[in-house]
Amino acid sequence: MIELQGIPASPGIVIGNAFVYNDNELPELPRYRIETPQIELEWQRLQDAINLSTAQIKALEKTNKLKSSRSIFEAHIMMLEDPEYLGQIKKNLAKTQNNIEWVVNEVSKSIMQTLFSLEDSALRERAIDIADISRRILRNLLGLPDSSLGNLQKECIIVAHDLLPSELLTIDRKLLKGIAIDSGSKTSHVAILAKAFKIPAVLGLGGATAKIHDGDILLVNGGNGRIGINPGGENLEHFKAENDKLEKQLETLLLSSNEPALTLDGKRITLKANIGISEEAEQALRHGTEGIGLYRSEFLFLLPGVPAEEEMQFEAYKSVLETMKDKPVTIRTLDIGGDKAVPAFRIDDEKNPLLGWRAIRFCLACPDIFKTQLRALLRASVYGNLRIMFPMIGNLGEFETAVQLFNEAKDECKKKNQPFNEEIALGMMIEIPAAAVSAQHFTKKAAFFSIGTNDLLQYTLAVDRGNERVNYLAQNYHPAMLLLIKNAIDAAHQAGIPCSMCGELAGDYTATPLLLGLGLDEFSMDCSSIPFVKQRIRSLKHSDCKALADKALTMSRHEEVEKLINEFNA
Repeated sequence: MIELQGIPASPGIVIGNAFVYNDNELPELPRYRIETPQIELEWQRLQDAINLSTAQIKALEKTNKLKSSRSIFEAHIMMLEDPEYLGQIKKNLAKTQNNIEWVVNEVSKSIMQTLFSLEDSALRERAIDIADISRRILRNLLGLPDSSLGNLQKECIIVAHDLLPSELLTIDRKLLKGIAIDSGSKTSHVAILAKAFKIPAVLGLGGATAKIHDGDILLVNGGNGRIGINPGGENLEHFKAENDKLEKQLETLLLSSNEPALTLDGKRITLKANIGISEEAEQALRHGTEGIGLYRSEFLFLLPGVPAEEEMQFEAYKSVLETMKDKPVTIRTLDIGGDKAVPAFRIDDEKNPLLGWRAIRFCLACPDIFKTQLRALLRASVYGNLRIMFPMIGNLGEFETAVQLFNEAKDECKKKNQPFNEEIALGMMIEIPAAAVSAQHFTKKAAFFSIGTNDLLQYTLAVDRGNERVNYLAQNYHPAMLLLIKNAIDAAHQAGIPCSMCGELAGDYTATPLLLGLGLDEFSMDCSSIPFVKQRIRSLKHSDCKALADKALTMSRHEEVEKLINEFNA
C-alpha cells in the first residue's frame, strides 16, 4: 500500500473509490464559416444543447437536497431561458455566420466583461451565471461529458488539486465519502465546509492527483492526515477497526452532551459552535453547544449565481436564531478578500491580498453591501439572541465607522417600520497583532472580544497559512502568540467584557489546559470537537491549568511550550 501524508482537515475515517476531479478547461473551440442555409441548423444545434443542459440541471436539482444549492440551479435554468441572452446569440450568429460554438463563447465573454465592470453586485453575479451556463452549453455542443461535481452518480472520494467552496456546495453529500486535495490547510474554507458536512478530509497532499487514479481504493483518515492507496486486506481491517473505535467514542461522549463544561475545582466554561451554513445549527445542538460563537456569513456570498440579497440573508440568519431559541448567536459580518474569494466581488488585482482590501476594510469601502447585511441582521434579531461581530479590526476608527453604519441601518429599518432588537451587542475579532497589543483601548467600544487564532497566527508570524512550503512555521505555541492571547484576555476581563476564542486552536483538546490557564472562559469550535473538549475540561483542575500557563509564558521557544503541554497531557 502506498501512503501519503497531508494535513488533517476534517476528522473521520473512510474507505472508498477515488474520483480524480480535473476541472479541465474546454478544448480549443473550432471556428469556421457557415453558409446562410446552415444558420437554422446551427440554431437548432444550440436548442438541442440548451434542452440537454436544462435536463442536466433539473436532474441535479432532484438529487441535491441542500437549500442553498437549489437556488443555484434555479438561477441557471432562468439563464438558459433568458430571451436577452439568446437574442444576442441569434443576432451574432446571423451577422457573423460563424459556427454556433464560437458565437456562444464570444457573446458570453462580451456580456460577462460588461457585467463585471458594473458596481451592482446582483449584476456581477449574473456574469457568474453566464460563465457557468455557457460552459455547460459548450460542453454539450462539443459532445463532452458533464464534468460538474454536482453530477456525481455514485459514492466516491474526491481527489483534486484544489476545490472551490462553491463546487463543494453543489455536490450531493450522500455520494461524497471523503476529500483528498493537493493544496489547502486545515483553516481553508473547504476544510471548514468538510467539517460542517461531517466528511473526512485531508488537504495539503502535494501530489495526490499525480499518484491517484480514478477507481483506486483509498483509505482516508481525516484525523491524522493519512491516505492509503489500494490497500491490502490487513490494512482495510485495521482502518475499519479504527473507524469503529472513533464512532463508539463519539457516541459515548454524546450521551453526556448536555452536561456542563465544569472543571474538577468548579470553574464553569462556555462551549459554543462555529458554523458556516444555517443547516449546521441543529447539528451543533446535538453536540451540546451552548450557542453559536461564530457564524461565518461569507458562505452566503460564495454560491455562484446567487446574489446574497437582503431577503436571502435575513432568512438564513432568522433560521439559525430560531433553531438556537434563546441561546446566543454571534454572526460575523462579511469577511472576504485574501484567501476568501467571492465570485461577485472581483478583488483579484492585489499584489498582497492577505494584507490588502479584505474583511472590515472591504465593508467600510462598500457601505451599500455592508448596510444590506446589517439590515438583514437587524430584522432577524427579533427571532433570537443575536450578537454581531466585526472582523479584522485594526484601529478604533474602523470599529467606530462600523457602528455608525450600523446605526444608519437601524434608521433605514425604522423608516420601513421593520422591528429589531434595540440592544444588540457589537463585538470584534482580535486577529491583527495591533488589536491584541492595544486590546485595552478597544474595550471602551466593543461589547466583547473573540480571538481568531488562524489570522492572528499568520499575521504575527508572517506565515501564509495556505502555503504548504511554510506550514511548519505556523506555530500556535510560539511565545509571541501566547503573550498576545494573554493580553487580549486580561484586557477584556479587566474591563468586565467577555473574551472568547473561535480559531482552530479553540477546538484542539490538547491545547485546552493551556487556554484555560491563560484565562479563556469561552471556547467556540467546530461542533464535532465540542464533546472532546468538554470531556477534557471535566478532567482538569483550573488551578493546575493556571500553573501550566504561568510556566509556559516564561518560555522562549515553541518547542519548550509544546513539550510542557505534552507532558501535562500524558
